[in-house]
Amino acid sequence: MLVDTPSVLIKQKGQHVSLNGQIEYVVARVMGEVASPTKINWLNSSFLIGMPIVSVIGVVLHWLYFGPPGWTEGIIFVGMYYACGLSITAGYHRLFAHRSHTAAWPLVFLYAFFGAGAFQNSIIEWSSDHRNHHKFVDTHKDPYSAPRGFFYSHMGWIMIEEDLFQNDFTNVKDLEKSAIIQWQHRNIFIIGGVSGWILPALIGFLIGGLPTAVGGLVYGGLVRTVFVHHGTFLINSAAHIWGTQPYSDENTSKDSFWLAFFTFGEGYHNFHHQFQADYRNGIRWYQFDPTKWWIKTLSLIGITSNLKKTPDHSIVVSKLDMKYKRSARLLELKDVDTASFEQRVSLCREAMRNALFEMAKARKELKENIDSSKDTINDNINELKTSIISIRVDINDLFSDMNNAKFALA
Repeated sequence: MLVDTPSVLIKQKGQHVSLNGQIEYVVARVMGEVASPTKINWLNSSFLIGMPIVSVIGVVLHWLYFGPPGWTEGIIFVGMYYACGLSITAGYHRLFAHRSHTAAWPLVFLYAFFGAGAFQNSIIEWSSDHRNHHKFVDTHKDPYSAPRGFFYSHMGWIMIEEDLFQNDFTNVKDLEKSAIIQWQHRNIFIIGGVSGWILPALIGFLIGGLPTAVGGLVYGGLVRTVFVHHGTFLINSAAHIWGTQPYSDENTSKDSFWLAFFTFGEGYHNFHHQFQADYRNGIRWYQFDPTKWWIKTLSLIGITSNLKKTPDHSIVVSKLDMKYKRSARLLELKDVDTASFEQRVSLCREAMRNALFEMAKARKELKENIDSSKDTINDNINELKTSIISIRVDINDLFSDMNNAKFALA
């Protein structure tokens, strides 16, 4: 059955999407580059719509026949929630799609096993879509493009089929070399059924017999599937609508601390789109990112390795450029010449980049060198710290002057 599914291109209340992305999509639609009409994927649609309904029915029936859920059901739910959720965020996303680190084969197997139980397709399929998302973000070639509306980017894209998004998997050749990943791809539905539904039911049965087995299936299987689905789906939808853009406004990605609590730390999405190879999303110790903590903890016992981190100078310069860009826009709206400010920020940018680069190099040398040379390196580090403080003062003065220029014409 074919149905015409027009895209949602009008800015909705509270929704901010990239103007360039909207224009690009409209042009592509007019030029006939966007697949239309679209075909409903009845399997995916039935699953996504039916799962919440079945979950509610399961909760009601379990409550009526066996009473309210107890600690056992709660523990099974939390255990399966983290096992399947982290298999998506740490496994499918940061390990497989972005290669932000490497992992020992037993962990790859666990990600493949429990990731299938999240019912978000195979590693190969998921990673191919996600790499295309980053490559073509906010354009008509983005599989879950935010300019097409919240519902489309949240789950609508899964419920329809468009010729443009038929994967040939040419962008995941590296993943196809793994026997574990290939095995999962071939048997995704069987593995998903075993890990996502049979396993929590079996755990419940071994602990408390039939009543707890049903509870394990309902809460650790059905309800947990819905929670993991919509938690991770929020990254494609809400994380491209609400939040801040401290690193870049070239696409619709946003940083949102509250969204991180629902997505295993994936809420710092603007950082991720700017520095997608980084194994972290929340780069500060206090930013809620259990996926980052999981990967880092496993590296301490050798299960993960080669953790990629964006250099400090790249992060700081990116934030500086974004802050300057916003301030310059406000001045340009008031017809203020920003040429002198551009020269100053250019000098600050280069000085800060060089100082932080040298600082990182000096600290690395401090770890590797013998004791006799540490005093010299420490002196160099202290000089660099003083230099960085001075540069920060210059940056603050720059933005103070820009702010004064803005209000001078008010």
